[in-house]
Amino acid sequence: MRHHFNECVDVTPECPVEATTYGYRPVLSANILLLVIFGLTTIAQLVLGLKFRLRAFLAVTTIGCLLEALGYGGRIIMNSNPWSQPGFKLQIVCIILAPSFLAAGIYLTLKHVVIEFGPEYSRLKPKLYTWIFCGCDAISIITQAAGGGLASANQANLLNIGNDLIIAGIAFQVATMFCCWVLLVDFAVRVHKAKKDAFRSMGLGFVFYVCATAVSFLTIFIRCIYRIPEMSGGWGSPMQRNEVDFLVLDGAMIASAAILMSIAHPGIFFPAISSRHQKALKNSHV
Repeated sequence: MRHHFNECVDVTPECPVEATTYGYRPVLSANILLLVIFGLTTIAQLVLGLKFRLRAFLAVTTIGCLLEALGYGGRIIMNSNPWSQPGFKLQIVCIILAPSFLAAGIYLTLKHVVIEFGPEYSRLKPKLYTWIFCGCDAISIITQAAGGGLASANQANLLNIGNDLIIAGIAFQVATMFCCWVLLVDFAVRVHKAKKDAFRSMGLGFVFYVCATAVSFLTIFIRCIYRIPEMSGGWGSPMQRNEVDFLVLDGAMIASAAILMSIAHPGIFFPAISSRHQKALKNSHV
């Protein structure tokens, strides 16, 4: 924001909406819809995670959906007052961080998917998918959290530093997801060559789960790619002031991932991942 608008707390003739960082009032209908979607998926992830005892998956996906819901709550606050600092800070921090937690949920399941299809076809040992990609995701979250915290302070000397940290965190996340995608495509090709009926033999439920997870991963990836040029343009850039692009390439992408990860929940369609299943399997061999 320009220096002489630093004291603005509400829209007035001296503090027009065009002078805010985004230059618009976030549209109420779309942001309420996204708030409802993320609120419902938060509940779904919490209930299903508890039911199937997927503690780690429950934690990251519930946090991810909850952060999105809070972020869109912040945007709704900004509809009534685009100069609202609490609303601005809430949506900046929450919407920036949330996708990383959903990506972590996908990373947590990869080890079990590889074991199911055959670890001999993977370039990495199954456990390394969790350690490497969840570790990289944690670095991304920490970097973006630091950047979001500085940016939300809304002080001229901190905005650019915060922006650079956010871009670095997202760029690192994109690189991590790309490497993961390459490894998984390679794994899928090797499985197909060795066992051409591998998917058919797994059953429709598991195939649905794998396909839904792949689409979720892709939508999160698209969102992260969009965020790099959007943030690189700086605060108040033309791209950052385009709400339609944001709602489609960020909001809709992550909403799609959250919905798919709730409908195609691993506890329902991939029971081998649950601690309950692992315990029963262990007891059967005693």
